[in-house]
Formats: sequence, C-alpha cells, structure tokens
Amino acid sequence: MRLPTLTEIKVRLERAALAFDAWVNASLYDGGQSTGEAYERFQRVMSRFAVRGWKRVALDLTSEGVTIGTGGAVLMLALAQPAFQLTSENWLKQQDLAVTFLDRYGTEVGRRGIKHDDSLKLDDFPDIMIKALVSTEDRRFYEHWGIDPIGTLRALVNNSRGGGGTQGGSSITQQLAKNLFLTNERSLERKINEAFLALWLESHLTKNEILKLYLDRAYMGGGTFGAVAAADYYFGKPLKDISLAEAAMLAGLFKAPTKYAPHVNLPAARARAADVLHNMVEAGFVTEGQIQTALRNPATPVTRTRDITADYYLDWAFGEIKAMADAGKLRSDRVLTVKTPLDLAIQKRADEVVADILRKSGDAYDVDEAAMVILDPDGALRAMVGGADYGESQFNRATDALRQPGSSFKPYVYSAALASGLFKPDTTVVDSPVCIGNWCPQNYGRSYAGRVPMWLAVAKSINTIPIKISISLGKAMGISHEARAAKAGRAKITELAHKMGITSNLIDTVSMPIGSDEVTVIDQAAGYAVFANGGFRAKPYAAIEVKNSSGEVIYRHADEAPERVLSPQVVADMNFMLNKVVEEGTGKRAQLEGVKVAGKSGTTNAYRDAWFVGYTGNYVGAVWFGNDDHTSTNKLTGGSLPAQTWHDIMEPAHQGIEIKGLPGLKDSPRAAQQQASGGPTTPIDPNASAYGKLSRRSFEVISGLNGLFRTVERAPAEPAPDAPSGTGDARKTGRKPGDRAAVPPSGQLRELAEGSRPVGGFTEVR
Repeated sequence: MRLPTLTEIKVRLERAALAFDAWVNASLYDGGQSTGEAYERFQRVMSRFAVRGWKRVALDLTSEGVTIGTGGAVLMLALAQPAFQLTSENWLKQQDLAVTFLDRYGTEVGRRGIKHDDSLKLDDFPDIMIKALVSTEDRRFYEHWGIDPIGTLRALVNNSRGGGGTQGGSSITQQLAKNLFLTNERSLERKINEAFLALWLESHLTKNEILKLYLDRAYMGGGTFGAVAAADYYFGKPLKDISLAEAAMLAGLFKAPTKYAPHVNLPAARARAADVLHNMVEAGFVTEGQIQTALRNPATPVTRTRDITADYYLDWAFGEIKAMADAGKLRSDRVLTVKTPLDLAIQKRADEVVADILRKSGDAYDVDEAAMVILDPDGALRAMVGGADYGESQFNRATDALRQPGSSFKPYVYSAALASGLFKPDTTVVDSPVCIGNWCPQNYGRSYAGRVPMWLAVAKSINTIPIKISISLGKAMGISHEARAAKAGRAKITELAHKMGITSNLIDTVSMPIGSDEVTVIDQAAGYAVFANGGFRAKPYAAIEVKNSSGEVIYRHADEAPERVLSPQVVADMNFMLNKVVEEGTGKRAQLEGVKVAGKSGTTNAYRDAWFVGYTGNYVGAVWFGNDDHTSTNKLTGGSLPAQTWHDIMEPAHQGIEIKGLPGLKDSPRAAQQQASGGPTTPIDPNASAYGKLSRRSFEVISGLNGLFRTVERAPAEPAPDAPSGTGDARKTGRKPGDRAAVPPSGQLRELAEGSRPVGGFTEVR
C-alpha cells in the first residue's frame, strides 16, 4: 500500500479545512435565519399583549413597583435580621427571675424581675390610669400596627409649636420593644431595631397584652418599675384607689421619670400632670368640667426623702444574674436573693460628686455625661455611676459605652514591656521621632525629651515610647522589618490587655498602643485592679452569694479561684511607675492625704474623652467624662475633672478603714500611723460635705499652709541634689530613700502639670 505524499496530505487538509469552514458558515446562516424567524413569531405573539396610552403607563408603573418592592423587601429583611435575633421562643420569660438585692451589710436595696410586675391584672387597673397613659403616650394605640406615622407627625407638629414635648413620637409598642430587648442608646441602629421589634410584638401579642407589659415594666422613677409600684411609692396606696389627679401625675412619669418625679420636683410633676389632663380632654376621654377638680386640687405625694437608688448598679447586677442563670450556675431556681458588694455610702457619694461636678463645670467644659466604676481589688463592685441622670437615660455608659481610652491604655503596653524582660522602670528610653509607614505620632509642642527613664515616659505620657515598645517586642521575636515587628508587638499587647480584663475587641491599628481602640469604663477598672491586687485577674462581680427561695446558698463567689496574669515583680514595677504619675505627673489632683495612690489619666484626640483610672490598696476607680454624640469638649483633660472626681469620692471612702498598701511600694503614711496607733481613724460621715463649712479653695489654701509648715519644720537646710527645683521636701515629690529610680534633674518635670495637647492625626494629650 502506497503512503500519501506530503503534497497529497497538504491538499487533503486544505479541503477538510474548507469543508469545515463551509459547514460553520452554513450553520451560522441557518441558525441566524431560524433565530430571526423565531423572533418574528415571538413578536407576533407578544403583539397581542401590546398596550398603549394609559394602559402602557399603568403597566410600566406596576413593573417598576414590583422591581422596587422586591428590592425593598430584600433590604427590609436584611435590616430586620438583627432585631429578630433578639427574640426567641421563650422571649416573654426572659424576665421571669425575681431577684432581691442586698448590700454588703445585708440590707435590701432593690429588686428586679417579676416581683415588680404582675401583681395586678389589666382588668383591675383603674380606667383613668389607662386613659391618662394612652392620651399622652399613644393616642392611636388601638388603631395602628405598632408604628404610628400619624401620631409621629402630630407629635412633631405639636413640639414645633412649643407644645413642651408633651407628646412623644414613639408608640407604646415601640417603647415596650425598647424596654424588653434594647438599651437607650441613641443611634439609628437602635431605632431601626425598635421599629421591627414593634411590628414583631404586634404580631405575637394582643393590644391589651402589650399595654399590660408596658404598664408593668416601665421605669417610673425613685427606683420603681411599673405603675403598681409607683402608686405605692409616691402615694402610699394601691393603684386601683388612685384619683384622677394622681393618675395624671403617674402617666406623666413614663417619658421622663426623674425630671417629673414628684419627690424630686413637685412643681414640675404637677405641671406635667396638668398637660396630661388636657391631653385626656383632647382625646375625648373626659370633659373639660371633669378635670377642673383635679386641676384645682393637684396630687400630693407622701413625704419621702430622696433615697439612694443604685439603679445603674442593679440593672447591671440583674443582667449578671440572668447570665449566671442561663449558664446553669443557679440551678433551676427563679426566686433569688443576692448579696452584693454594694456600699451605699460610696454609691451616694459617687452620685453626688458626679452630679455636682457636671452641674458646676459641665457648661464651662462643654461636657454632658460621666461614668464611674469603683471596685475592690478583687473585682467586687462597690459602686457604679452609669450616666448623669438615670431617669433621663437608662443607657449604662459605665458598662455598655465603648470609648477611646487615650493614655489610660498605656499601662497595658508598659506591662507587656516589663513582662518581656526587655525593660525595667529605670531603663533608658529615647523620645525621638518614630514612624510606621506614613503615620508618625507626635508629642506636646512637636518636641521630644530625648533620653529619659521609662518611669518618666509614663509620667509625662510620651506618645513615641509606647510605639517604640511595640516595635521592640516584635523584634525580640526575631522580626527585623519594623512595621511587621510593630504588628507582632501589638498582638502581644492585645493578648495581655485581654488577660487583664479588657473584653472589647481591640482592632489592630498602628495607634492602638496610645489608646485609639475603644474600651468600657468597667473594663478599665478591672484591668487596673490587677495592679492593686498583686497580679490576679479581677473580673467585676455583683454577687457575693446567691440564695434561693428556701434560703439555701446556691452560689458563692469565694468558690472561684483567681487567675494570675502578671508576676509580682511586674506588678511592683507598674505600681512604682503609676504612683509617680499621681505624685509627680498628670494625676496630681487624685492625691489622697497620707495614702499611696497610683493611676493614669487619658485624653483622646479633639478632647472627646477624658479619663482617670486610679487605685489604692483598698479601691480601684475608673472615671470617664464625655458626650454621648462624641462631640469635642472644651479642652477637658483626664487630669482635671476626672482626677478631681476620683479624689472627691475616694477621700471620704478611705476614712475609717484599714489602709492597705500597694504591692511593691512602701506603706503609706496613714497606714504606718494606723499600725502605730492600732486602728483606723474616725470615719467621715458620707452625708456631710468633704470640706465642712469651708469652700473648696479655702480648704486647699489651708491644707497647703499646713503642708508648708511641716516642710519648714522638717526639711533639711538645703534640698537634696537630685530633687526637682522648688520642691524642698522629698516627701512632697514622693522621693524616699530606697526608691529605685532617681528623681529627674531640675526642669525635667516642667510640663508635667500642664500635660500636652493633640497635634495632628491621633495624638493622646494627657
């Protein structure tokens, strides 16, 4: 058989290629023809449905409506998911715990849960109470579907005309949704969740069930929850026996319970009650003649003093008890008695000091809010201030608000530095320019101090040093690239901060070591408690022990073993450095006479947040000042109002108790005096002013003269060579024989009292 030649093979391939090309062309032509014919047939069929004129417009609008509606439905479903995740099959039973709270001495201080709520059926509520509530809070309650656009518009018009804000825009169902599932946080997300939850409640409950829950669970001021408890508290009678005037006064409490509480401001309460009565007339529930008697004879509450109400404390404590119950730590018991570490004397003092400072200095500094947490060094919660006014806002800024800590975060950085073994308090560090990428932190006045001991870097709140420490921590792990080393160092700082008590997510940013991430006040107190207790984690707690309805102890906090997170040496070194901050740095206003105090101030970029977190061997306190909307204050720093607040609360708190020292520091003068005399000094009455009949300035002047006399009497003829200029007495500077680091030379502390200011980007100021 003859094999084809190359020429023959070439010819055959060309013919095959031509044949394939012809087939492709024919197929495409035939396909095009078929497609064209099919399209013509489709057009002929669809032409039967063609519309013109108004029908065409209607069809287009319907089509667009379906498209937009489908997209809107998908968006609404996405927005509703976070709200619906708050519900569960047993959502209505989430509040079925009945908890009685006792203070540290066993005295009842409040209740939370069902003991406030269901003692009266809705049918037994007086008709005038329901009419007063509905006419003022939600006039179309029985007509709308959870959200009332008409009522909201009417409220806006009324308020714009100077109606005094007597009508609210939220429906009763929306307010109940907030009370059951949400906080009072002022945010768009909360309002969206509130709207969806209102719709959800309307689909699961009848109108009367919604009204009953609202009447039972709304805060009514004076530490009371629900109309039944409020009638007994304010008027000393059962709710079913109240008069029209009393019903109007109670109905006026739902929106602003503290502002209109009759035992706080009776004229305001009566004015609000008069508005409620007129609302009842406008709604058609009563006539003008029927309210005349109530207007001429307004309600008069029973005589009550302003009780100490630790509402923020008890709300948080109730949440902790619910979490313990959900975790199975309290068996299946639902009626509980909880002994807390609450100290009413300290709580009252904290409430009064915060309110007094905001009243006197709030306008000058453009600051509206404050929060404070006071712990024992083991984490026992002694007192809590969650905001300026619980009645105005039950949102707890001490536990739920995330704010930038500024330089008050730096102790976690320095703790990591000491724990690494690379640094000690007297290690020389260099304050000089440092950059990570294109970010370069700056100090006050764009100047640098050069070579300083690390304890002085802490006292002066130098910004470059924590950044350099993060780089050094990474390089110690064998990473040479500076940016990657800094990232690895920040990871070690984050890990330690979480171990010490920070529970919020710390985002890895280059500015994290100088306090750009967000934390809570209670977490800051817990973190610093590690320094006060010798290195053990101090998780805040509000339950010393829990008893069931039979009186059996079913939980003791003492049964939980502590966890060590810092070595004794690191704790001693940190206490040495943070004590310098108070004695010679930006925290001078927090000094307590005769008591060793350590702590750190913090002020964030644009003066939005001001902190002071301080501690002694007895107590740990974290203080925050700022505004809910994150607007800047008028140059408020952590070393001013926060440190002053800390001092004014802690000074009387340390009277009449055994003064405990800080690990690694020598005993304070007052502790030594107690040991010599055999006991603590006479306690200060917490109800009395901390300054007696003298003004604050007079007290400071006299105290300064007293200290000057002691200095003149005991000081050496010439100041010690290493003492700062103008100090004279080593005791005044905190310098004592045996202290490990030398006091800096004259002039080196020149700017400590003044602190620093922000310069571009994120710069912590004090």
